[in-house]
Amino acid sequence: MQRLTDLLDQLEPQAELARRHLWLIALLDWIRGDADNPQAAVSRVQLFLEAAQGRPGFADKLQRWWSTLVTTVDATPLFADFGFAPRAAFLSEFGERLRYKLLPGTPETTHATELFMLLFPTPFDARWLKLLDEPTLARLGALLSPPTSPVDAAGDKDQDSPGNTMLHDWQAVLLEALTYCTSQVRATGFSPELRLRMSPQTLQSRPFHGLASDLDAVRDAMLAHGPDSGALHLALDRFKARLEACRSAASSAYTHLDEHGISVGLVFRLRQLRERILRIRELLDCLLAEKPGTSATQLLARLVLLAQERRSIRALIASNSSLLAAKVAERDAETGESYITRDRDAYVNMLGKAAGGGALTAATTLLKFMVVGLALSAFWSGFLASIVFAASFVLIQLLHFTLATKQPAMTAPAMAAKLKDLRTGEAVNDFVTEVTHLVRSQVAAVLGNVLVVVPVVVVISVSIQFSLGHPMIDAKTAEHVLHDLSLLGSTLLWAAFTGVVLFAASIIGGWVENWFVLYHLASAMRYNPRITAALGIARARRWSHFMRKNISGFASNIALGFMLGLIPPMSGFFGIELQMRHVTLSSGQLAAAAAALGWEVLRQPAFWWCVAAIPLIGALNLGVSFYFAFRLALQAHNVSGVDRARIRAAIWARWRSKPRSFFAPE
Repeated sequence: MQRLTDLLDQLEPQAELARRHLWLIALLDWIRGDADNPQAAVSRVQLFLEAAQGRPGFADKLQRWWSTLVTTVDATPLFADFGFAPRAAFLSEFGERLRYKLLPGTPETTHATELFMLLFPTPFDARWLKLLDEPTLARLGALLSPPTSPVDAAGDKDQDSPGNTMLHDWQAVLLEALTYCTSQVRATGFSPELRLRMSPQTLQSRPFHGLASDLDAVRDAMLAHGPDSGALHLALDRFKARLEACRSAASSAYTHLDEHGISVGLVFRLRQLRERILRIRELLDCLLAEKPGTSATQLLARLVLLAQERRSIRALIASNSSLLAAKVAERDAETGESYITRDRDAYVNMLGKAAGGGALTAATTLLKFMVVGLALSAFWSGFLASIVFAASFVLIQLLHFTLATKQPAMTAPAMAAKLKDLRTGEAVNDFVTEVTHLVRSQVAAVLGNVLVVVPVVVVISVSIQFSLGHPMIDAKTAEHVLHDLSLLGSTLLWAAFTGVVLFAASIIGGWVENWFVLYHLASAMRYNPRITAALGIARARRWSHFMRKNISGFASNIALGFMLGLIPPMSGFFGIELQMRHVTLSSGQLAAAAAALGWEVLRQPAFWWCVAAIPLIGALNLGVSFYFAFRLALQAHNVSGVDRARIRAAIWARWRSKPRSFFAPE
């Protein structure tokens, strides 16, 4: 109580700007209190009202203070623009949120948004604001305002005209905020990049053209006939219908995005437009509500929560990259279907492709050790190794071979898409069958890679021994390989990290493919006059089709190669020493070490610890990559409410009844 008394004594209507705002900040801080109890905060509001009304002369001081506040701080931008980017661009909003997150605010400001974020810094404020009832709000309004404070918002109309209605200050502010919001919606709707992506029918209906005139009709009807007139309700219905047409017009652009690629910047603008339309509806509800005080506090509570999101960089990235994630998952789902074997012929074909991938990886192992033998600096050694890896992975793609660890990130979206409807027992059984097909495909790919890369590396090493007089690697390097791959070390940790890298490579591939589609590069390659003049029409058409078909694979393979080669030396520069454990490459390296050490290696426990690590490396590579891709795909496909226990029970029942189906076709 003493603190409240001190606060009442400290009120100075004519104090400097910062002190006036600091008094309000201190008052709200007292209302919040120390406990997380919104009802207690409401009680302190009522206690403040009683103390203020019971102190002689305080009401007059408070009204003069309030009049100075609303005169110096324009609340219109708070209601119209708070929560929206000052410029309709993703990067500018990112920078703005970073500023709010890192830099302190000052109460010496006339910017309503910055002052609001200082006044209501926690989500708790929204909770106690929502609990304020209409009688308490009426008492607060009577305390802050003189008995009559209407203003004429009718422009040049005769104030003594019987058809002219007087508006209160807060109504004038809300109408002005509606004007601001409406102009922003129209500006976004008229932007060239949005108009180009709207459907022809939407463009012909011209929904954004009449938005301002419809709002003017609402304003005129309210001024001329009052808030309860039939003319106002008719104008309001027309304005709301226009808003819905604008929302539908903006939604038609999403169809273009689904077909022709996702632009994070455009998605950001569309989300801003949709949120502004929702804000317009909230302002209308507040303006025309029977209990305006309650509606106003509900709007303020929502702005408080919006202030918390305004500081969140994660929320910005998540909300505006969800469509991109969905498109990446969708494209990977289409590709992933080809990696799932469902019969014996497909299984044998997968083994053959994996064997080819293993043979090429053996050559990759040789080239990798040759790069190491050059004894370059860590960065240049890693860079050359990256080129070797990337070229090898691209060659595997062009020859239609398979690298086992590339599959999970592709097959996971295909599996997630099948989780959308599992309401029947038959659907669950079909999904479990798909799981067996998937596991079997992964086993075939890993076996094909490992069982071929090992003997091919041994043959290469023996051939080098006979031709050059020394094996592929010397004994010291071989001992180093055994030490690095040992199950007793940190191999499993690095294998799991490699799974994350594999997932990241698939995301890069999907993003590049989306970028390729978004900017119509396939069409440009096919029809651009300079390209057709250089290549010829037929060759340009073939190259266009080839790049459209393979761009995702090229991007993901090149990204994977450079991450495998450059992450270790670049992280080592910072003293972190991140390492990679790729099952096929690790198998090739272990085979090279065994060939260098000879038959005696079979007597060394270190060798067998490495052998034991290989299947676990493969499991972690596949499992971690699949997990992250699967989680992303579930979110992208909006799959929720999955009965995990039911699925686990069905998979376990299949394992007990038909364990062989997980490893080989029937």
